[in-house]
Amino acid sequence: MERRALSIRDEVAITATVRRRVTEDHVSVSIPSYSFPHSIIDHTKVKKGQQIELTGEITRLDEEGGRPSIWDRW
Repeated sequence: MERRALSIRDEVAITATVRRRVTEDHVSVSIPSYSFPHSIIDHTKVKKGQQIELTGEITRLDEEGGRPSIWDRW
């Protein structure tokens, strides 16, 4: 399968692992390609250790590596 270049507004998905519940409606997740925990809103009551899929549109691309940034959507 041919790999195409990523573009602004492409929809992408990543897998994150739930680390712990921070508040009733927020959880801390670990994203393999990101070195720090990230907090997201959760209304589904996921459990520690559960993997979840995060989807969003690319908002910008890193000029050097062409890596996408989609944090603005979570």
